[in-house]
Amino acid sequence: MAIISVDQAFQLARVYHRSGQVPLAEKLYRQVLTAQPQHVEAMHQLGLIALASGRHEEAAQMISGAIARDPGNGTYYSELGLVYRQLGRMDEAVGYLGRATALSPYEHLFHLHLGETLLQMSRFEGAIASFRRALELRADIPEAHNNLGTALAQLGRWDEAMTSHRCALGWRPNFADAHNNLGIDYLETGQPAEAMTHFQRALELQPDMIESLLNMARAWIAQGRFEEALAPHRQAVAIRPDSAQAHHHLGHVLLLLRRYAEGWPEYEWRWLNPAAATIHRNLEAPRWHGEAAPEKSVLLHCEQGFGDAIQFLRYVPLVRERATPERLILECPPGLERLLASQGDPDLKIVSRRPGGELKLPSSYLHCPLLSLPLALGVFDPLPMAGPYLKADSVLENAWHERLGPPAFRVGLAWAGSADHLHDHQRSIAFEKLQPLLAVENVRFYSLQVDQGDGRAASHEKSGLVDLTAQITDFADTAALMTHLDLIISVDTAAAHLAGALGRKVWTLLPFVPDWRWGLEREDTPWYPTMRLFRQPAVGDWEAVIRRVAEELPSAARSKTAG
Repeated sequence: MAIISVDQAFQLARVYHRSGQVPLAEKLYRQVLTAQPQHVEAMHQLGLIALASGRHEEAAQMISGAIARDPGNGTYYSELGLVYRQLGRMDEAVGYLGRATALSPYEHLFHLHLGETLLQMSRFEGAIASFRRALELRADIPEAHNNLGTALAQLGRWDEAMTSHRCALGWRPNFADAHNNLGIDYLETGQPAEAMTHFQRALELQPDMIESLLNMARAWIAQGRFEEALAPHRQAVAIRPDSAQAHHHLGHVLLLLRRYAEGWPEYEWRWLNPAAATIHRNLEAPRWHGEAAPEKSVLLHCEQGFGDAIQFLRYVPLVRERATPERLILECPPGLERLLASQGDPDLKIVSRRPGGELKLPSSYLHCPLLSLPLALGVFDPLPMAGPYLKADSVLENAWHERLGPPAFRVGLAWAGSADHLHDHQRSIAFEKLQPLLAVENVRFYSLQVDQGDGRAASHEKSGLVDLTAQITDFADTAALMTHLDLIISVDTAAAHLAGALGRKVWTLLPFVPDWRWGLEREDTPWYPTMRLFRQPAVGDWEAVIRRVAEELPSAARSKTAG
């Protein structure tokens, strides 16, 4: 340091830094900082080296020091925001990036970085504003167009998303991620053939892009070509064997194709799929894998929706036979607790899992999710019903008999599932589409739609629908009501499963691409002998389904009268 000045040492460090000789540059920057502790740019450059090396805490310390010495420099705030984003401290990242845009409102990169961070936080409206501002300052940023399209897509603004993704490709025709995203736009707007061309182009540009492989599989599925969907799933697994998403989705397709022995092990990857994080349980006990456990308690727990729980309750007796546990415990959501407790099984302890509540468990136990039972038991094909495996409470059954009025051919209707379901827009039917069905004569319709909550019940009753759902408190009431119905007509939701488990006659209305459990083409199902399946002939064609049900309903009513 005695031979050259501090400024010369700094300039030499910059030369080393730019030429990729980072260790030499870092050494000189530190010497500069030792000689001149207030040298803000040496501190800044050390922060950048630490950031590039993954030493994020050190980077934050250095760049914060630079800000303390030069608080008006927007670049420092932007880079500190990026450091905090790497650390997962997203609120702080947004704060610093926002400060950068305030100090340097005409710097497009600062707005781009802020938008990227807001997008990661699912703050889509803010992200859109930031990307639009970056593009006002400089239009030729493919990343900004692409990310803007992604944010718009997250809000379901598909036409705008398409425009943005096309703009990204206009500036960079070989932008693999933009091709993939434009393909998603086409897929979500019911254009799978067009989507396929963009997924293929993305894979030509980036052959190991498993996101495009999985999206290509979705495009095959959307066209009803389920066998073709297997190849891209398997290719994704081959490229990234630890991809839980690829394995999980492959499991769905295999189960849909009734290749159960292959499908159940793949479906087990759902526990590692980030998209299914809400079902994960951090239980300390080991998993039960089908072994005898006579000195332990076995906890079976519901993991997904009410319908899944009802469907897989049929395996509980097999667990008792196989494990011979000291105690068998079934954990369920509160809505099922009263129904399951009324089944009269003294050897099965029913416990309810309420949000935020602590579950008191034995000191030593094993556990298994309900939908993992086929794999644990080695019973891969659907377990048939010897008869109804659920029954309504007799007291509630009598109470509901008094509420239903004079005899008639009674049909229960459930036309929508939970809005939280990932594919609810595909499986639910707008009430207005049911009018041809409600016009069928000599039928009294009863609502099973307990989650309206928006004042629509009165307008539904104008269509002749009897709505007693205000008196339904849980599935125990629904089961009791169903015992007095001659037929239940339901979309793919818990009402269909409950009717099937009770042994009631049920017609289930399915979208063109059904859930895996319903298989393909057939009108019957091995899961429920009293269930009949009515399938969409084309994507979104509920009109054809309703028309067919309306045509067949009179003969069902006549058969009861004749009987």
